[in-house]
Amino acid sequence: MKYGVIDIGSNSVRLLMASGGKTLYKDLNTTRLGEGLALSGVLSAAAMYRTAFAVRDFKERALREGASDVFAFATAAVRAAQNGFAFVQLVKETAGLVVDVISGEEEAAIGLAGALGGASDGGIIDVGGGSTELTLRVGGSVARATSVDVGAVRLYDLCGRDREKLTRTAKEKISSFAGECTVPVFAIGGTATSLGALALGLMRYDPQKVDGYVLTAEKLDELIDGIFARSPEEIAAQSCLPLRRAEIVGGGAVLIREVMRLLELEQLTVSERDNLEGYLLRRLGQ
Repeated sequence: MKYGVIDIGSNSVRLLMASGGKTLYKDLNTTRLGEGLALSGVLSAAAMYRTAFAVRDFKERALREGASDVFAFATAAVRAAQNGFAFVQLVKETAGLVVDVISGEEEAAIGLAGALGGASDGGIIDVGGGSTELTLRVGGSVARATSVDVGAVRLYDLCGRDREKLTRTAKEKISSFAGECTVPVFAIGGTATSLGALALGLMRYDPQKVDGYVLTAEKLDELIDGIFARSPEEIAAQSCLPLRRAEIVGGGAVLIREVMRLLELEQLTVSERDNLEGYLLRRLGQ
């Protein structure tokens, strides 16, 4: 059986095509649904419509390619917005899909399931556009699952590219993450994979090269310095990152670095497997 899964995030809409328990490919459309949400509390009409159309296009593609079913879920932007229900209705009217708006705790759980697969122990840091999740599984059981309302898009709305303000805001938001970490940790989501691509110097994104990349604290410090030494336009021209990702990657990188400091982690492993795979496992009862 072939399935399509659509993740409606604060920065991008992503499509997973999977068959027989294996990922065939992923694609994304950066629609910035959560743009301005941190300041206004609502999703803008323009962002809602461009995102709903992106969802429709991905659903139609999945069906053309033989998907027996297409699932869609939404994360921080939709659950936080005062008009989140209106967006869900718009997607239903535009794309004919019922959107599952998942909680931060559910987001953490499916991210862990996707990244770890069959591994018994491990953890994830998932920096999204509007939220960040930290989940740790120890001894085969979830020991921690925490979600905070800050991500790369929200940081950009609040702080722009002011490095000091970004660092201060990130520290304030992730204080609840403090605690011992005794398991290997994976970094998932767009910020993590973008940093992996930057570290590898990729001019064309290659998920096979990015998946499994070990990002050290020292390398991340070097990347952060390089990001803030250049404009988003320069970053986009000199890497595989599109401009809308280049604009927000600095804040996301600072956020990951502050989580690493808090947990005293010297390295993370970047994973291409994330909440898309985890959500499909959950829907299929696996």
